[in-house]
Amino acid sequence: INMGEKIAVYGDYDVDGITATCLLTDWLCCKGAECVSYIPDRIEEGYGLNCEAIESLGRKGVKLIITVDCGITAYNEAEFARSIGIDLIITDHHECRDITLPNAVAVIDPKQAQCTYPNKDLAGVGVALKLACAVDGDSRKIIKKYADIAAVGTIADVVPLRGENRYIVRTGLRNLENNVRPGLAALIREAGVEERKMNASTIGFSIAPRLNAAGRLGCVPIALNLLMTHDKTKASALAAELCDLNRRRQTLETDIWNDALTHIDHPVDEPVPLVLASSEWHQG
Repeated sequence: INMGEKIAVYGDYDVDGITATCLLTDWLCCKGAECVSYIPDRIEEGYGLNCEAIESLGRKGVKLIITVDCGITAYNEAEFARSIGIDLIITDHHECRDITLPNAVAVIDPKQAQCTYPNKDLAGVGVALKLACAVDGDSRKIIKKYADIAAVGTIADVVPLRGENRYIVRTGLRNLENNVRPGLAALIREAGVEERKMNASTIGFSIAPRLNAAGRLGCVPIALNLLMTHDKTKASALAAELCDLNRRRQTLETDIWNDALTHIDHPVDEPVPLVLASSEWHQG
């Protein structure tokens, strides 16, 4: 930030990754950084870091990439970033593949073997929140500002709601009832849950699926812009668009389910898993 280097926050396309990307991008921008967000397209790029995206960000002047909710197994991508002069900081919460970590400037993941941090159950957005707390130095202020976003990502990723996670969610739910953030307030209204008590079930069954629909259908910018906008009119339009996407996602899932049933050509009496596939089904 002090040197004016351009930073990219590179996230995942699920709710945890989207909220983590928004949280860290907003915090960096508030600290005066020139910062952009990047989430790969689920259909075109798939999950995690990829060399094409790293190269593209480099051409746009990015000197530092910070991953959120991904990157812990990105060995080749880390070497590629290093080879073209881009620093890489990995923040993730997934299991490490082995003892060797990607060759990054820093790796922040409570599940790595050497990490003594007591909470191994943080979601990706929780790790991003803790990074902002540590660098900013005022944890109380950061948690107060971002607990709503962190709560949504934590609930959506179905991590255990105990200890620190429980505190994050409880604080975030309290913030959501005040509807401070225009995007989340608009989404709560559009989802028809404005009059309900804001709890983990409300988030898990009404708010998270709508955000998740953007990632499933390759329209992540809608969710990103919704969470980051400060314009109430824009937030309302984006929330409506997100709910339309979710209805489309529901229709697609129903069509796939009905088609899947036609592939089962004999009755199944035992509770065994069935794995079905079709090139006609939407990847998301």
